[in-house]
Amino acid sequence: MISLAGRDILHGWGKFALTGMGLGLLIGVTLSMAGIYRGMIDDAQALLTNSGADLWVVQKDTQGPYAEASSIKDDVVRSVQGMPGVGRAANVTYLTQQVQKVGGDEVRVMVVGIEPGQPGEPSYLVAGRQLTRNHYEAVVDVKTGFKLGESLRVRRHDYRVVGVTQRMVSSGGDPMVFIPLKDAQEAQFLKDNDAILNDRARTAANPAFNRPGVPGLLEAVQGLQSSSHNVNAVLVQLQPGWQANEVAESLKRWKHVQVFTRADMEDILVAKLIATSARQIGMFLGILSVVSAAIVAFIIYTMTLGKIREIAVLKLIGTRNRTIAGMILQQALGLGLIGFVVGKVVSTAWAPVFPKYVLLLPSDAVIGLLATLIICALASTLAIRAALQVDPASAIG
Repeated sequence: MISLAGRDILHGWGKFALTGMGLGLLIGVTLSMAGIYRGMIDDAQALLTNSGADLWVVQKDTQGPYAEASSIKDDVVRSVQGMPGVGRAANVTYLTQQVQKVGGDEVRVMVVGIEPGQPGEPSYLVAGRQLTRNHYEAVVDVKTGFKLGESLRVRRHDYRVVGVTQRMVSSGGDPMVFIPLKDAQEAQFLKDNDAILNDRARTAANPAFNRPGVPGLLEAVQGLQSSSHNVNAVLVQLQPGWQANEVAESLKRWKHVQVFTRADMEDILVAKLIATSARQIGMFLGILSVVSAAIVAFIIYTMTLGKIREIAVLKLIGTRNRTIAGMILQQALGLGLIGFVVGKVVSTAWAPVFPKYVLLLPSDAVIGLLATLIICALASTLAIRAALQVDPASAIG
């Protein structure tokens, strides 16, 4: 049996192909938006996985260190290490800021202060080595654009890049820069030199800290003002056989801190931190779906109106309404298939160009294909209705 839809498409294949390509670009944007959302979730999970932690010990009554500010003393780690079930524990700091190439451009990164060889350091490198010194060395993610041997500036000090890692990003997709913990504490918590001098002058003018006959008091107070012993969190790795919830409850009870498990942190990052962005992307996907349906409906309706006399002839020679409706439906589905193929190709091609990670899952592509076909089928109903209302007599009128 001759395919009427195929014959009609071949008759005007140029217009049909260009229309499918235009629809494909719209579908490509839709698939990319879904990939951006998947990428945001994957960034959050990568952040937790790269930390190497089973538990996060943070400031009490906060949801730090990624969603809220958290500050605890760095000696808390020693008491945490002595708790049952704790295998290893290490201090860590997180600071999102602009870092500058020495004599070059700036890039936004998350600066992570770590203790070499402890939880929190990069789990693998693609070039160079891990941190071995206590000062002025850095391991960077490849997305920062820094190369081995280059220098970057964090606050007042320059750091030499000794290692390059990959896929080490914050929940917002910013690449990470790892520096020694002491340097990171200074960068995050210490004031600039002018502020320190002003604080020293205020302290010296305060009789409570500058008492006659109490030598060393003023120097001790000023020393505290110019040193930092705070961190954002303690990363904990458990001993084999211990349950995370059990150790977390013990730490919260005896150490008066807030403790989160991996499941808790995923809930904070995915369900809370990126919830607004997820809703916004969802609304945008809904708008794109409505626009796609309107475009397909308009195109198929216009193509049908252009064949009114041909449809009247078909009805005059006895063609059933079901056959005519099937022809229009096949054209709509064919347009959708062309659009989806073009959209999948272009979304895959331009995904690496996006500044943030775009994760295109096969399951999303299958869902997108089904949604495209359903939208095209529904959009064709307007044209089918118009075709079925054609009077056969108009073919000879």
